[in-house]
Amino acid sequence: MYKSFEFTKKIKSFLIATIVIGAVLAVAGIAMNLDHTHRIWANVLLNGFFFTAIAMSAAFFVIVHVLGESGWHTSVQRIPEAMAMYVPIGGVFMLLVLVGMHDIYHWSHTEHLDEILLGKSAYLNPMFFSIRTVAYIIIWSLLVIWFRKTSLKTDTDANIKLFNRQRGIAGIFIVIFAVTSSTSAWDWIMSIDAHWFSTLFGWYIFVSTFVSAVAVVILLLFVLRRMGYMEHINDEHLHDLGKYLFGFSIFWAYLWVSQYLLIWYSNIPEETIYYVKRIQDFEGLFYANVIINFLAPFLILMARGTKRKLNWLIAASIIVLLGHWVDMYLAIMPGAIGHPEFGILEIGMTVFVLGIFLFMFFRNFAKAPVVPENHPYFKESFDYDNIR
Repeated sequence: MYKSFEFTKKIKSFLIATIVIGAVLAVAGIAMNLDHTHRIWANVLLNGFFFTAIAMSAAFFVIVHVLGESGWHTSVQRIPEAMAMYVPIGGVFMLLVLVGMHDIYHWSHTEHLDEILLGKSAYLNPMFFSIRTVAYIIIWSLLVIWFRKTSLKTDTDANIKLFNRQRGIAGIFIVIFAVTSSTSAWDWIMSIDAHWFSTLFGWYIFVSTFVSAVAVVILLLFVLRRMGYMEHINDEHLHDLGKYLFGFSIFWAYLWVSQYLLIWYSNIPEETIYYVKRIQDFEGLFYANVIINFLAPFLILMARGTKRKLNWLIAASIIVLLGHWVDMYLAIMPGAIGHPEFGILEIGMTVFVLGIFLFMFFRNFAKAPVVPENHPYFKESFDYDNIR
């Protein structure tokens, strides 16, 4: 029998303090930028989307393993499950974006549309955008709650029908997510630069948030082990998580280069403007983005042994998580505010939302056993070797 996680008063106090500190800094930053409301709403979008997308990617992590009838993931399954339960809360931040829509999205000013934006107005208009945003949040929330409830039922009932039901939910989830993960990225992020578009953009954003979710799983695993939980995790489980972190960092770099080279080679002004603005006005961050998100994890995790050592995985995970926050910053800020801005507002908003994310994680993690012991593949998760 594995001991359940206790959400102690000490942990709650620490997280509440983190949220309060973040809120104070965020409010101070908002007060200092009341005449620059576009910066305020851009930060709401940045952190609202980043952490909500991480939560959905955590759900995808579980779903894809359920469909593939994986065994090893059951040892860590309850971590991404609890992460996914942040989605309804993250949805509140995304709904707030609708309030500041006119400060972020040029196309929402319907009286000043040019010929290109008029051609996209059937899709990019405030009403339809709002409907899609509400639909994403409701559908995603229902899916993660549905799967979570079914998963928790298996703790008291080992009936195989429950696991078959999980696969059915997973099948529905992955079809819906395959569509909405791209369309939500188009809506919330790509449409900031509404004259520009990329057919790779949905994939690019998904991979960025998925590898961030893997990094968060590793970091939370480390924290839980320091607290005396998840001691059943062995080098084989760490190796698999390390391979995800390594492999999807390379995949992200592949998509980054593919998108950049296609636009560079075509040299069409309405396409190159996206990169011209980022290279000229965000030059340091633009090149640092590639180094942090590809070169650093590649060099750290290239050797087999480092994927099996938690300390190396922690270092790589911190770099990856910070790096992809920067990646999302670069996707949003050039079009939303036009020039680099980083101060109390950015720090406070990030700490505030991160604190809420962690509070919701630990709260939900404490509501279930740390592992699904009745899962038919749970024992299998300890009886395999990573030979490569």
